[in-house]
Amino acid sequence: MADGANPSGAITTTWYGTIPMLNSRRTGDTLVFDTRNLNDPAHPTRRWIARFAGGMVRLEGGIWHADLKQTGRPGTDAEVARRAFRPAPALPPLGTLPPDNLARTPPMGWSSWNRFAEHIDDATIRAMADAMVSSGLRDAGYRYINIDDGWQGTRDREGVLQPNAKFPDMKALAEYVHGKGLKLGIYTSPGPRTCAGYEGSYGHVEQDARSFAAWGVDYVKYDLCSGEWFYADADSVQRTYYQMGAALKATGRPIIYSLCEYGRFSVSRWGRQVGGHLWRTTGDITDDYATMSDIGFTRNPKFAPAGPGAWNDPDMLEIGNGGMSDDEYRTHMTLWAMQAAPLIMGHDLRRTTPAALRLLTNRDVLAIDQDPAGVQGGLVRKAGDVEVWRKDLNDGSVAVALFNRGKRAATASALPADAGGRSIAMVRDIWSDRIVPAATRFRIPPHGVVLLRIEEPAV
Repeated sequence: MADGANPSGAITTTWYGTIPMLNSRRTGDTLVFDTRNLNDPAHPTRRWIARFAGGMVRLEGGIWHADLKQTGRPGTDAEVARRAFRPAPALPPLGTLPPDNLARTPPMGWSSWNRFAEHIDDATIRAMADAMVSSGLRDAGYRYINIDDGWQGTRDREGVLQPNAKFPDMKALAEYVHGKGLKLGIYTSPGPRTCAGYEGSYGHVEQDARSFAAWGVDYVKYDLCSGEWFYADADSVQRTYYQMGAALKATGRPIIYSLCEYGRFSVSRWGRQVGGHLWRTTGDITDDYATMSDIGFTRNPKFAPAGPGAWNDPDMLEIGNGGMSDDEYRTHMTLWAMQAAPLIMGHDLRRTTPAALRLLTNRDVLAIDQDPAGVQGGLVRKAGDVEVWRKDLNDGSVAVALFNRGKRAATASALPADAGGRSIAMVRDIWSDRIVPAATRFRIPPHGVVLLRIEEPAV
């Protein structure tokens, strides 16, 4: 091929399938080309260079923020055939799935990811189920034991996905969890690979849904991951989540469906339509006040209010993992409860400290989160570093939270306007478990909170 020619071709990857070359140009033994990039608006393409010498090729380039270097040789026809990427069938047209009366209040449970990442196995999941019961967390309302990324093995000749060696019998594991009065959750992706690089559901959506139902799974988290390459606009994202939603419905088993596509394309406006019961509104939480507060105070409130059967999900609880102070964790728990968020713990349940257990099992706080009206509370006013939030409750009372977002202690009180203009008859300070006068001025520690329940005045 002459210098300056524009050869066509593609890179084939296990994560993103076939990636066409763009703007290719060959000069001597060097081929330069671009590829589409993702998750990096400042760099919509990435540059690649292939250098040919001695029958080998040295390839350098990148996808997203990753820089890649590989050396290869020409493949045989058989090798090319084995490595060829097989696109999934076309997505179904977007439909609307009927409500199913599941998740009438925000789901409560535990997930493996925040503490264990992909380093999980059958014994760990059983131990978490045991600890959920022995700690009293189950009796407080936490029900789901969710296996996140890292359980997947390979597909058999019929394409059925098998668990890896760390999970020898998924059905038996589900029976064990169910025997504890709990429910089992599992994780997959619409892409070829999950976030940790395991087998996704790409091209096998209906097949995987049937497997999950046969094992006795009660909750499925569907994480976009490598699927974001294939499903990059609103239409394709909605249709890929509809595909799994319809597949889960078709199994006939009641399964909570958790959408995890990081809040893209105004997911709260269509999540219910595709069968979702909860949907992530942000990227991953981390165990620090800055990230938690950004998600809770800024990002999650931007989404259309949710309600029974359909919840905005600001990601898992970090309480118990040790990266924040007790006051910051109290803010974390309060902020999630005020927004009717799912309460999915992410720490090692076997090592739940007394302080963490008190936060996680406070019955009055859980009652606010689980209130049957399902109102998503929100900001009503600011006073310096203090934010005042209100959440209307089913019995006519009101939850009012006074958050101190500053680095110094602050003082504040609840005003009648904060409670919707009503007169304040009785105020319960929930975290201190005491009745206080209506005009009480509270001292709020840095990054701390005071949570009040204001009763309807007697007639």
